[in-house]
Amino acid sequence: MDAMRRWQFWVGVLISLFFMGWVIKDLLPHLDDFWKSLLGANYWWLIPGVIVYSLAVLARAWRWHYLLLPIKPIRTLRLFPITVIGYMGNNIYPARAGEVLRAVILKKSDDVPIMASLATIIVERIFDGVVMLAFIFLNLPELMKLSGGSGVLGEISIRDVALYGSMIFFGALAVFLLAAMFPKPTEAVVEWFINHLVPSRFRAQILGLATRFLSGLEALNSPIAVLKIFAVSVLIWLLETGKYWFVMRGFPFHVSFFTLMLMNGIVNLTTTIPSAPGYWGTFDKPGIEVLKVYNVPEGIAASYTIVLHIALWVPITVLGAYFLARTGLHLTDAIKQVKEEDSVEHFKGEVE
Repeated sequence: MDAMRRWQFWVGVLISLFFMGWVIKDLLPHLDDFWKSLLGANYWWLIPGVIVYSLAVLARAWRWHYLLLPIKPIRTLRLFPITVIGYMGNNIYPARAGEVLRAVILKKSDDVPIMASLATIIVERIFDGVVMLAFIFLNLPELMKLSGGSGVLGEISIRDVALYGSMIFFGALAVFLLAAMFPKPTEAVVEWFINHLVPSRFRAQILGLATRFLSGLEALNSPIAVLKIFAVSVLIWLLETGKYWFVMRGFPFHVSFFTLMLMNGIVNLTTTIPSAPGYWGTFDKPGIEVLKVYNVPEGIAASYTIVLHIALWVPITVLGAYFLARTGLHLTDAIKQVKEEDSVEHFKGEVE
């Protein structure tokens, strides 16, 4: 397992190096514009950008509070530092380990089962994906017109990426909604598969995991609840796009808020590709290419995107590290607790 994690880490690093090499190669002829834009930027605009981004993270904490309500009511302000820790973990650990950290810390602080927490976190990611794709589709006709029908990453078609992404995210959302709305039949189907496909010595453990996971989907059991989660997800991504807009004010170019929505959707969709911690390269290259389609010069687009990336990375990572230090928990502790949660002994009483 450790070897596999190392393998995944190095694959991510290689992908990030490929994208960053691509950025540097295309930027070399435009270095004068890049440095001029970078040195002449008005960095005071980062302050309102960080504030509006903090509001987006607070909204994420509220959404998590709502998803956790059927399991255990936990105040939004209590979940805020845990949410920030999750961001920090995703920024510095491979394989989005911040999500595991969130679940483990919530287990430690409020005794919420780790698998139930992870289910709510997966629901968050599905709704995030749906909103990202909505941002892309909202601007896709104009993008296709400006780019002559091609994609913004060489020969890659953003339209095709959006379509395939939609099948994945909407398909996952449909499965989760059906599981939440019909819990008893879902449990019966899951139990049937476990009894027929899993060796007998592992059945109790896997059934316990599945039961806890399904309990994390209870917030999706009504159309009103789904609409509320979706509305908050849209608000979150609009606030995050607000940071893009504020940072843009410090640079010598202007595009519409809708263009920044498109950029936000595309860069966050491409950061689902394996990469080094912090999404270096997979965030930057797509962002630069989107701006170039809207006639922003390469050097200016690169300086803005890199500053934006740093502004998204540094404050939340520093704050998350502070909150994590206060818990006294380390990633190795998190992995150990997940293994303990997965043990047959841990689930024996609950499965019975």
